[in-house]
Order: sequence, then structure tokens, then C-alpha cells
Amino acid sequence: MSPVAERHCVPCQSGARPLSGDELEQQIDQLGEGWTVIEGKRLQKEFKFDDFRQALDFVNRVGELAEEENHHPNIEFTWGKATITLWTHKIKGLHENDFILAAKIDEL
Repeated sequence: MSPVAERHCVPCQSGARPLSGDELEQQIDQLGEGWTVIEGKRLQKEFKFDDFRQALDFVNRVGELAEEENHHPNIEFTWGKATITLWTHKIKGLHENDFILAAKIDEL
């Protein structure tokens, strides 16, 4: 298990600011392959599967994990594919929680 995946999401503190620059680079470097930062504000990865059932099972597991961590991604899925997009709405950008959840999703 990655060190990031061992941590848990915590509610953002008042006045928290989105990650940027070196902080953002350090966080992305700790994730597995395939995660990309979109416009400096969102974290996204596409997962591929052999069929619809596998994609649905994965999406359901991500949903359970999101509930456990109380941090909820955008999930889009179709036959053989699921796209996960993470960002922290409260700060309109990326927070440490987004990277924690991303690492945990990779562990699934």
C-alpha cells in the first residue's frame, strides 16, 4: 500500500487554499501511473475494463470508498471504462484529500 493511501481524508479547514506549484508536483509524484492534473484544478484518471460489469463493479467500489472517506469524486462510466475526476469543491481546486482518495482508488 502506498504511504498516501494509508492516510484518511479530513475536512478542509477554513481558509484552506488549493495546492499549486511544488506542492502539487510533490503530490502527483506520489500517485500511480495515469493520473493527470487538468487545468491545475482537477485530478483525473481513466480506468479500462473488459466489459460493462467490471466497470460497474469498480464504480460501486469507488462509491463505497468515497462514502468511507467522506470525499466524493465525479464518476463517469460506460462499457469497459470509468473516468474518475477529483477536486475539492469547497476550495475550487486540489487539496491533499484528492490525492489520498486517488491513491486509495489505485489500491482497488
